[in-house]
Amino acid sequence: MAVEVVYRSSRDPERLFMDKAEADRHDKMLELAEALTAALQRGVPALDERQAEDVGIFMARNRDVFAKAFKQNLEALDELDGAANEH
Repeated sequence: MAVEVVYRSSRDPERLFMDKAEADRHDKMLELAEALTAALQRGVPALDERQAEDVGIFMARNRDVFAKAFKQNLEALDELDGAANEH
């Protein structure tokens, strides 16, 4: 019988990873998504909780693209075409 080491995300305990670095990246993404969700709910009170969470997760998953766009590289947002359907 072989033994496998798996890593569990502390923010998403049902999700298992074979690599600690990947589990850490996932946790950091979820931490960012949580912070974005809270900011969106404060800034746009008309968003319901689910919408704010969906947008927060989308932005966190695509943080590199948004970071480029916030640095005046608006063309970077073109990379988001189809990104909503990937996850």
